[in-house]
Amino acid sequence: MKLQKVLIANRGEIACRIIRSCKSRGLKTVAVYSEADRELPYVSLADEAVLIGPPPVAKSYLNMEAILEAASRTGADSIHPGYGFLSENAVFAQKVIDRGLIWIGPEPGVIARMGDKVTARRTMMEAGVPVVPGTDGLGSIEEAVREAGKIGFPVMLKASAGGGGIGMQVSRDALELEKTFPSTQSRAKAYFGDETLFLEKWIERSRHVEVQIAADSAGNVIHLFERECSVQRRNQKVIEESLSPSIQPETRVRLYEAAVRAAKAVRYTGVGTVEFLLGPDDEFYFLEMNTRLQVEHPVTESITGLDLVDLQLSLVEGEHLPVTQEQVQASGHAMEFRIYAEDPVTFMPSPGRLTKFHPPQGEGIRIDAGVETGNTVSPFYDPMIAKCIVSGFSRKEVLERSRQALKDFQVEGIKTNLPLLLELLEHPEFVSGHYSTQILNKSTNK
Repeated sequence: MKLQKVLIANRGEIACRIIRSCKSRGLKTVAVYSEADRELPYVSLADEAVLIGPPPVAKSYLNMEAILEAASRTGADSIHPGYGFLSENAVFAQKVIDRGLIWIGPEPGVIARMGDKVTARRTMMEAGVPVVPGTDGLGSIEEAVREAGKIGFPVMLKASAGGGGIGMQVSRDALELEKTFPSTQSRAKAYFGDETLFLEKWIERSRHVEVQIAADSAGNVIHLFERECSVQRRNQKVIEESLSPSIQPETRVRLYEAAVRAAKAVRYTGVGTVEFLLGPDDEFYFLEMNTRLQVEHPVTESITGLDLVDLQLSLVEGEHLPVTQEQVQASGHAMEFRIYAEDPVTFMPSPGRLTKFHPPQGEGIRIDAGVETGNTVSPFYDPMIAKCIVSGFSRKEVLERSRQALKDFQVEGIKTNLPLLLELLEHPEFVSGHYSTQILNKSTNK
């Protein structure tokens, strides 16, 4: 089952990233693009490119038939979904397989099982992985209020089919829960086509930590250490680092064991991530499993020396893991900064033409970008335009390099969150390494 030509069902920086790894293996690549993206770098970087529709995602990057038709027209034998869009859509994965193509990801059944947060909670409980106290799917507002009383406020109301921080709402009392239930349900229906909601205990001063795993078809599973992802705005990540600067050694060992157990419980194959919530007491709870490549995968690549996209391609071809757990070593430290085209104060998107896009260069600096000078940042898609990954011997060295790198990052024509990132690099809690998911609220007073 050797790959020959890979269609990348995505756009921007991740499309560029996947194309590079494919080319290093001698594979041909096919890009798909909307009318808004025809001038972006990834379109010309691929060997072939196919227009799949107008800018709205429903008519382009979520248009399954248009993507499958592009694969058929170009003779692609496989599809890599990247992240977002259709990457965790079990229906699309099955359609790819039914067309006789190779799906570069886990089996559709695993995607479906882990994509439904209620089912995922039950599965992890059966596997002995700690989960946040919560409920199964809720049938009504009255049931939500009743169950919240048992769990204890505050609680987080979440969409069962949700992801990316969408469809989540904290309620601190019954009145607030009653008020937010209908709107959260409507949002879940609109974004995910499923209005099922459930509750989880809201843990104050929590940290968001995830473990990268890789698994082959022979049942071998390894972890590739953890990433600290607690710097977030609107439940979406802004800065990630590895290793986490604040986890106790014994907790780290238990996290790794739980992540591997989770992957084995669903017979996972490929590259994936198990996300956990850590409380102030260092106890941890399963949040979700991402059955795809993560945005922040470069920090893991930086400390392990592994190419995770190349690993995905090897595993889908049926190869065994190239390394054992004992052979995987974490060296140094790395951070990733997501560069968003948005107002650094209001977080509102800032689309427009890039009159200058000049990323920093230097030792320990890697830029994964989806744009270049002269491109137009579209209002139709996620506002992330690039990732700045900084690595070094120690966290202190990475902090110093990061400050200089972000000061040297020149972007004109649109607003970006670079001022906010520089502010965070001076925040006492972030510098100390002891911070929670509330740090951005404290930093910006929003």
